[in-house]
This record gives sequence, C-alpha cells and structure tokens, in this order.
Amino acid sequence: MKIFLLLTTAFLMSLFPAQQKKPIKVYLIGDSTISIKETKAYPETGWGMPFVHFFDSSVTVDNRAKNGRSTRTFIEEGLWQPVSDHLQAGDYVFIQFGHNDEVETKKSYTPKDQYRANLNRFITEAQKKKAIPVLLTPAARRQFDEAGKIVGTHEEYAAIVREVAKQRKVALIDLDRKSQELLQQFGVEGSKHLFLQLEAGEHPNYPEGKDDNTHFSELGARKMAQLVLAGIRDQKLELADRVVKK
Repeated sequence: MKIFLLLTTAFLMSLFPAQQKKPIKVYLIGDSTISIKETKAYPETGWGMPFVHFFDSSVTVDNRAKNGRSTRTFIEEGLWQPVSDHLQAGDYVFIQFGHNDEVETKKSYTPKDQYRANLNRFITEAQKKKAIPVLLTPAARRQFDEAGKIVGTHEEYAAIVREVAKQRKVALIDLDRKSQELLQQFGVEGSKHLFLQLEAGEHPNYPEGKDDNTHFSELGARKMAQLVLAGIRDQKLELADRVVKK
C-alpha cells in the first residue's frame, strides 16, 4: 500500500513543472572595459557582452556601463539614478570603475576620497533596496616591464575597492589581480591577442591599425568575463546556481 501511494505521489508530481526560479536581474555599471560596443568599434568588445550568455533564462543582465565614465561622471550624468530607482530585492549590481577615475588629465578624474565615497553610495543605495552589490577592481591594462613581468597600473584605486569591500562586508571580485595573472600567463606577445591590437589594413574599422592596451578583443572580453564568473563562484553568490551547465 505504501509503495502504491509513493508511486502515485511521484506520478502526480511529474505532471506539474518544477517550481520556477525567481527571476534575477544583474546590473553592470562601469566603463568601456565592460560596455556594449557599437558595430563601428568592432572587434573591440566589453566583457559585459559575453557575460550575458553565462546564465539560464531566470537571469537578465542589464549592461549600463558606458565608455569613458568614472564613478563621478556616472552619477553626475544621471546614469546611476535609474539603476538605483529600479532595483528590486535580490537583484545584483556589479560595480567596476577605476580606469577613468584615476587619470588626472581626464575630465572624468575623481579624487581618491570621492571615489571611495561614490563606491559607498552605490553600496548603500543598493542595500537599501535589498539588492546585492558586488565590487570589482578594474581590469588590468596590458603593460610589461623590460623583463616581461606584468606591471600593475591601478594600484591605488584598486586598493580602495578592496578596502571598501572589506569595510562594508560586500562581495569582492579582484579582477585587477586575476587579470594580471592571466596576462602574465599569456606573456608579452601572446597577451596582444586579448586586446585591440591590429596592424594597418587588418580590419576595415581601423584602417591605420590600433595599438590599444586597455580595451579588449573578443577573446580578451571572453577571458575577462570568465574571470568574473570564477569570482562569482568563489564568492559563493546565489547567482552561481544560475550558470548554464555545459
């Protein structure tokens, strides 16, 4: 009798679909190393572009990153407020700035104290909505010394990101260190394939060629996105359970 009841229960349960996962939205805020590129910029690729393909249908990735933005200009231009306004409980906000904040000659320059304050603002406003902020140190630039050793170019601003993550007890993906390790593995010449490095005449979008050690090729963007995915798993974020299994 018990066996009959168990079989009947199992049969009835099979008639109904498994409980649907609660939808999750992942906002990406940051600069050109993440952003969606126009066709005219191809093969330049932000790591946020391949990142969207890592997850099952319960996850929507909303890439709000914009070329040339710093924490300050992202706020001043009104790019942050719509994200803050629409955040829902359980959403994620991946925050990666630094490339444009740290360069004093750029209009986007943000002094270190203000950079810290802006990161804290993103965290506070996300948590107020019961969303989950995730801080990322900026992806490494391709720069080697004469001995072929990778050289860090975000030391001060990346350190601030780590300090804020520790102080606020929020998830940290140290993309700066991880991407430096990746570039070291590829080496001086091999790492060129990860960036927008083109000879004259190699691509119609760049007839005079391109020597860019900040922005990624398709391969480089995919490798950076994979580092972010590894960070999600290392941090044991719930989002890791939504990764498409291959």
